[in-house]
Amino acid sequence: MIGSTIGLACARASVDWKNFPNPQEDLVVSADAGAQKIVLAGGCFWCTEGVFENIPGVTDVVSGYAGGSDDDADYQAVSAGTTKHAEVIEITYDPAQTSYGQLLKIFFSIAHDPTTLNAQGPDHGTQYRSAIFFKNDDEKRVAEAYIKQLNEAKIFADPIVTTLEPLAKFFSAEGYHQDYVRLNPNQPYVRANALPKIDKAKKVAKELATSQPATQPAD
Repeated sequence: MIGSTIGLACARASVDWKNFPNPQEDLVVSADAGAQKIVLAGGCFWCTEGVFENIPGVTDVVSGYAGGSDDDADYQAVSAGTTKHAEVIEITYDPAQTSYGQLLKIFFSIAHDPTTLNAQGPDHGTQYRSAIFFKNDDEKRVAEAYIKQLNEAKIFADPIVTTLEPLAKFFSAEGYHQDYVRLNPNQPYVRANALPKIDKAKKVAKELATSQPATQPAD
């Protein structure tokens, strides 16, 4: 993501949202439980942030780092590939409007390509890995079940390589990374690559806004 490669990790596999399955298992969270959080890694955090900022029920998205230590949770170290961190986003959502499982559906179907190991587009390294950082056993169980479901259904041509990692701590990225796509819509790569994906997210958001709340697992 340095120089001409900045943001190029937003490339993903082409899948059809209308035929993409809902998770058969989901977290059971009461509608009055208050805001919940999920931390996801899918390559360049600019693009994953831009997608989820448009999803109903999402109240905040912060770009950052997870998987490494306090000492090297900064962009220069992470982008150099010398840390254990991945570029991630921390999503805050209202469980009365969406669910953990439905956010995973967005993650796998729109936000990134979950079948490329330690790479998104031309960006390579473990800092660009596909990962779900779980906070508890229930989150891990639901994520494992969904990955198994998608693999068995052969939704992608290749197996999903997304890792499941315990979340020790989320570190916010530097201020200039926050809301990058929204604040830089005329940046050439953003226009060519991020905005088409975000347009897809907006179309999906309209469907979600008119559908039944996603707090119930699919049958």
